[in-house]
Amino acid sequence: MAAMPTTPLHFRRVGFDPAPDLTEVRDTDGVRRIESPQLGASIWLVTRVEDVRRVYGDPSRFRISAYHLVPGAPALTDEELAPVRPGNLLAFDPPEHTRLRRLLAPEFTARRMRRLEPRIHEIVDAHLDAVERKGPPADLVAEFALPVPALVICELLGVPFEDRDEFQQRYAEFFDVTLSFERRLAVQYESKAYLTELVARARAEPGDDLLGMLARDESADLDDRELVGIADLLLLAGHETTANMLGLGVLALLRHPEQFRLLREEPGRADAAVEELLRWLTVVHTGVPRVATTEVELGGQAIGAGELIICSLPAANRDPALVPDPDRFDIGRDAGSHVAFGHGVHHCLGAPLARMEMRIAFPALVRRFPALRTVGSYPDYRTQQVVYGLGSLPVTW
Repeated sequence: MAAMPTTPLHFRRVGFDPAPDLTEVRDTDGVRRIESPQLGASIWLVTRVEDVRRVYGDPSRFRISAYHLVPGAPALTDEELAPVRPGNLLAFDPPEHTRLRRLLAPEFTARRMRRLEPRIHEIVDAHLDAVERKGPPADLVAEFALPVPALVICELLGVPFEDRDEFQQRYAEFFDVTLSFERRLAVQYESKAYLTELVARARAEPGDDLLGMLARDESADLDDRELVGIADLLLLAGHETTANMLGLGVLALLRHPEQFRLLREEPGRADAAVEELLRWLTVVHTGVPRVATTEVELGGQAIGAGELIICSLPAANRDPALVPDPDRFDIGRDAGSHVAFGHGVHHCLGAPLARMEMRIAFPALVRRFPALRTVGSYPDYRTQQVVYGLGSLPVTW
């Protein structure tokens, strides 16, 4: 089913694919000025992979627009921005971004992530056991894709897992572009209030989790507002994106049974499969908007200082300049240096964790349920969400 006309151009999808009017921009102009009522301004839409890398890789010429921290919404005022900016890595370029990222980066290295690997196996297997015991049909979004990354990020951060329904609902509203800007901003404030209590507990009795580690580290020199902002971003980004990749990724494998079978028979392909799923699905439509700091040429267009720029990550990851035959889903290929996790200094901090969760979850699922198949004809695509995915995925086996 085609995307609704009210959907912003850079959000539009048709099933797994970027919508035709979005790919038309990439295949003709590459960079085009469009009207964006949601952002309240004309913006430059960037769709080719090399141009996206250039924008994301040069914060001196393309600065983060911190006023657009509520995705798909008009710019915040200084008063609205004050409570939501501290500690949010997406709100700063270097040097402030460098200070915050340096504190967190050691906890997200591939080596540190390997310490979590046994626990992630346990979490994945436990949820597959529960699905199998209950028997078909099952909703793989509700029973697998959502709870697995939620439990992982809760344990990593020190967030009570019993609070997951509450924060999942808040973040679902925050990412829903059909809701009013005022409601989505209110949800952000509610999240800050919840995490403020959590940070106070971590200050009083720091545990062995990431929040406790940061609270104990006096050299980090983080105030409570920064700790809240860090926790909010990691909880939001560490859950929503991976959950949607798991749900949509399973559907992609089921719609391509030869790829499903290949992964089941050759689980050593898991790393390549994850990279191809990341490239082909690209659940994050776009990163935080950038602002040109000076007049600059991009994709043959003259962009003036102060003008707003949006990069379409799904369009860029289907760019023929990235891989041959980019609209074909093939877990046997090298997915290239895709931009599903962004690029440059803002490349996703949690990418090693997300990759590990998917590298464990997809092979375990296809091995456990070799006869897995969908129930019903029309997938529940979430077309009005900032992070693309499925509302539900009914399956049987």
